[in-house]
Amino acid sequence: MNIIKSKVDDLPIPEKGTNGQTGQKRYYDDKLKGFGLRITSGGAKTFFVEKLVKRKLRRIKIGRYGELTAEQARKQAQILLGQIAQGIDPLAEKRADKMRQVTLKEVMADYLKARKSLKPKTLYDYQRVLAIAFANWKNKPLISITKDKVAKHHEELGQERGHAYANLTMRLLRALFNFAAGQYEDSEGKSLITDNPVKRLSQTRAWYRVERRQTFIKAHELGSWYSGVQNLKNETLRDYLLLILFTGLRRQEAAKLDWRQVDLKAKTLKVTDTKNKEAHILPLSDYLYDMLSNRKKNAVGNYVFASSSESGYIVEPRKQMAKVIKETEIQFTVHDLRRTFITIAESLDIPAYALKRLLNHKMTNDVTAGYIILDVERLRKPMQMVTDHILLKIGLKKSQVVYLTDNQLLQNLQHFKTKE
Repeated sequence: MNIIKSKVDDLPIPEKGTNGQTGQKRYYDDKLKGFGLRITSGGAKTFFVEKLVKRKLRRIKIGRYGELTAEQARKQAQILLGQIAQGIDPLAEKRADKMRQVTLKEVMADYLKARKSLKPKTLYDYQRVLAIAFANWKNKPLISITKDKVAKHHEELGQERGHAYANLTMRLLRALFNFAAGQYEDSEGKSLITDNPVKRLSQTRAWYRVERRQTFIKAHELGSWYSGVQNLKNETLRDYLLLILFTGLRRQEAAKLDWRQVDLKAKTLKVTDTKNKEAHILPLSDYLYDMLSNRKKNAVGNYVFASSSESGYIVEPRKQMAKVIKETEIQFTVHDLRRTFITIAESLDIPAYALKRLLNHKMTNDVTAGYIILDVERLRKPMQMVTDHILLKIGLKKSQVVYLTDNQLLQNLQHFKTKE
C-alpha cells in the first residue's frame, strides 16, 4: 500500500490472538522499499524501517502515528535507509548514542548489579560516596568527567573531607571507569571509555600519602581498658569487645557470629563470611570457652551477640565505647582490638604461618605455604599463649616467672656443683 494519511486512517484494527495476546499486522510501502507501518489490536500505529544490515534483519522503530505524520515518518525512513546503504547500523548507533549519555549514577547502578557479592556495609558506603562526594557529577554523562576535573575534585575533597576520604572516592571512581570500559561499546564494538581519567592522579603523583593506622591498646593500658569495659552495663557489648580482643576477628565477623558456627564440644568457632571469602576456623582458648558457654546458657535467637537492631546482631556501639574512652582516657576503635591481638601474637614469636592462620591472611604468594597444612588443633597452643598473655597484662593471671633471692640462687648453684 501507499503509506499516506488517508490510507493509514482507514486501516482496520486487527483482532486479538487466540490466547488473548495482542494481535498485529504490518503494511509495507510500495514506493519506498523497507518503509512500513505496524498496527496492533490495541489500535497503536507505528512506523518502522525493515532492512538487512550486515546480513541480519533489522526492524527500526521510527515513531507512532499521531506523534509523527505519514510524511514525516517517510522522511525519517529515507534518512535511515540512506545510512544503511552506507553500511551504518542505525540501531547500533542509537544504542551507542544512549551509552554516551549514560550517567555516573547509572554506571554505579550497573556496577552494583554486577558485583552481587558485595556486603551491605560496602554497598552503603558506595552509595554514600556517590551521594556526597559526587553530588554534582552523578547525573552527568560519565564521559564528561575529564582528567582536569578529577585532579581538581580530588584536591578539593582532600582539603574539605580529609586525604583518606579523597583517595577512597577516587579509587571508587577509577573502578567505575574500568567497569564502564568493558560494559559500554559503540556501534563497532569498541569501548566508549578509551582512557581512565583517574590515571592523572598516578601520572602526576597526586595521590595523598596516608599512613596506615597503627594504633592499638598498649600492654600497660590493658588493665585499665578491661576495667572500663567491665563497668559497662551491657553484657553483650562487653563480651563482643572481649571476643575481638582475644581472637583478632574483624568487627563484622564477630558481630555476625552465629551459634551454629560455635562448637563448644570441639572448642572451636567458624567464621564463614570473611574478607578473603575463605572459611576461618579458630580454637577456643579456656577463657573464650568459658565466656561462650555462659552466653549459650542465656542465648536468645541465632546470633551470639543478638540485638534488637534491624539486622538482629550487634551494631558498632560508639556511644558505649565512648564511655570507656572517657573513663579510661584510652582512645580505641573496634579494629584497634584486632591490631592489639596481632601485636601481642607477634611479640610472643608465634610462627609466621600460625600467625597468618590465626588472622586468616592468605598465603598464596608464598610457595612454602602450599606444603604446610595447619589444622585447628595446631593453632590451639598459639591461641592459648595469646590469651594467657592478655590475661597476665589485665591482671587476671599470675606470671609463671619465679624470682629467686640471692640465697636461693647460691643454694641452686651449690646443688648443681654437687651433682657434677
